[in-house]
Amino acid sequence: MPSAASPYVEPGANDGAPHYRENNGSRISGEMSAASALDAQREAARIEPVLKRLWQKRTWDPKSVRGAMLKLGYKEQRFDPKGNLLGGSLLVKPLEARFENGREVTHEGARVGLRVREDACVTAFVQKTNYQVSANGPYPETGCFEPPFGH
Repeated sequence: MPSAASPYVEPGANDGAPHYRENNGSRISGEMSAASALDAQREAARIEPVLKRLWQKRTWDPKSVRGAMLKLGYKEQRFDPKGNLLGGSLLVKPLEARFENGREVTHEGARVGLRVREDACVTAFVQKTNYQVSANGPYPETGCFEPPFGH
């Protein structure tokens, strides 16, 4: 006989696990206002064809991706030695390392984070197998980039 659902399931828990939002809060992007969502979608629509072109040319290294984003008029984020933002809205980084077959692997590719507004980002990546561009709110600890894992 199947057991009853857990009384500890949080509303909105993807897999029904207890404490889902508590354990994965850093991986849940923030809410965007309607105006911010529109602005983020507009910027995502500018970025998508550029990443598609780079992907088709098999060019996904961070330096090339950064150059293509700068040609769109975005300014790279700059920070002082204490980590305070001095200006700019664009970050381009290599893909995060991940474990595959018991070892850490970093695939070729680049991640793009564009701060559109305080509550809105465009997050994208391009790599050998595919590319993706999406509009989302910022993540609590990592800004426009989704953290690689939860706490």
